[in-house]
Amino acid sequence: MFSSGEFSPGLSRLLAKSRRIVLFCPGTEKTEFMAENTSTQQEASNPDSNNLGASNDQSPLKFLVVTSQLFEENCYIVHREASTACVVVDPGLEPDRIITVIEEAGLEPEAILLTHGHADHIAGNAGLLERWPGLPLIVGKGDATKLLDPVTNLSEGFGLGFTSPPATGTVREGDTLSYAGIAFEVLDTPGHSSGHVVFVARDSQQVLILGGDVLFAGSVGRTDFPDSDPAALFYSIREKLYKLPDEALVLPGHGPTTTIGREKRTNPFVGAVE
Repeated sequence: MFSSGEFSPGLSRLLAKSRRIVLFCPGTEKTEFMAENTSTQQEASNPDSNNLGASNDQSPLKFLVVTSQLFEENCYIVHREASTACVVVDPGLEPDRIITVIEEAGLEPEAILLTHGHADHIAGNAGLLERWPGLPLIVGKGDATKLLDPVTNLSEGFGLGFTSPPATGTVREGDTLSYAGIAFEVLDTPGHSSGHVVFVARDSQQVLILGGDVLFAGSVGRTDFPDSDPAALFYSIREKLYKLPDEALVLPGHGPTTTIGREKRTNPFVGAVE
């Protein structure tokens, strides 16, 4: 199990080599990745919510992205412009960098949300929980056991062999979470991983999709892992994500942001959708 700044010798050697391990479908061209520590402001207003912890803050949504080496995985730090509270989504293999970005931005995490339990999306959990003990650690119900199993979280297969602290809570479709003044709707999106979920933040002027490894800019998540299911992945995209507004901004686990409308028109793996 990793603490902040403490990695296994095998992982340290791999990070030193900065070798890229592709988590896109084979054959796609990856466009330039978002620069580390960048922020994008999204205008939105918080929808009314009866959930515990809901905020009256109506300021715009913003996010920072930290892209970890080796797997080029995107960790997102989401917050409201007028608030110092934030939510961390899918902390990757470089927790010290994530912590530095959060601290330099003057933010304070209220929760860690995980789209799924694969190694590159959970490796920073221990480091963040060491820095901010007691944070809720939330994952889809079907992927909770992966946090504790280096075989099913795939770290063993890459020669890393690590686990995460256990989840403090699990979610499934229909649930709504409220942290940092932001309401996150949960959608079940299996296919890449059997317990994969996405978190949707809907506001009056913008919809943000914390999408994990389901839909990428011009690509889709891999489906060659032990509990992957190609049919389920395409169902998740067509019947869940593509039902969201065309202008919804997808914040994927790898690569640049995209929109639902763009992927409906141009994604070569899913096919054009009117």
